Amino acid sequence: MTDHPDTLFQTPWHGVGGFRFDEQVAHVFPDMIRRSVPGYGQVIGLSALIAKRYAQPHTHLYDLGCSLGATTLAMAEQVTEPGCRVIAIDNSHAMLDRARGLSADRLIDPLPIDWVQADITDYRFEPASVMAMNFTLQFIDPTLRADLIGRIYEALTPGGVFVLAEKVVLEARDAQAILTDLHHDFKRANGYSELEIASKRQAIETVLIPETSEAHQERLHHAGFSQVIECFHCLNFKAWVSVK
Repeated sequence: MTDHPDTLFQTPWHGVGGFRFDEQVAHVFPDMIRRSVPGYGQVIGLSALIAKRYAQPHTHLYDLGCSLGATTLAMAEQVTEPGCRVIAIDNSHAMLDRARGLSADRLIDPLPIDWVQADITDYRFEPASVMAMNFTLQFIDPTLRADLIGRIYEALTPGGVFVLAEKVVLEARDAQAILTDLHHDFKRANGYSELEIASKRQAIETVLIPETSEAHQERLHHAGFSQVIECFHCLNFKAWVSVK
């Protein structure tokens, strides 16, 4: 499958119910994410390196909110421990359907992958040594986030790790305004027009609810993680690796 250019927001946004990960988004998602999220490729590559280092034999590796499976496939390619399996979960049928097609195009023989359509907020996790959730928690109801992080912690084996990447927000409004302007500059540099930037922001603002870095770290520590380490930061986009 070839990537398709993101042209979804070249007209004013008149959507109902906010941004959705439907067939249209799945069709252009690689281009959309590359042009919208600074360092996305680095976060995926880093997730795979972390998985390679911390994967334990005969355990599961989870990609939670896998979208088109970029993290899934990167982990599957890197991990060589025996008996491991990658479980890729997303609640969007359209995203999973395209992810399966993309994985079929791979020429290598990675770890086995299970593609699962489910809601991660009530999914029963099996014992795992690595769990990754890249730019997914921000789309989950804030009242459900602490419970989800707690269940992730409980599913991890001792010494297991959780990779979390998120768009964050600063409490200081002046500082946040500077980062917002720079993020818009990033999008302009990647070919988005003023209309596309404004339309996408309008579409996504009711479904993507960012939090501060401090809120994420406090939640991770409260769940029980012994170490919470920031491992990536670009503009408003951060990632942490947390060790059980």
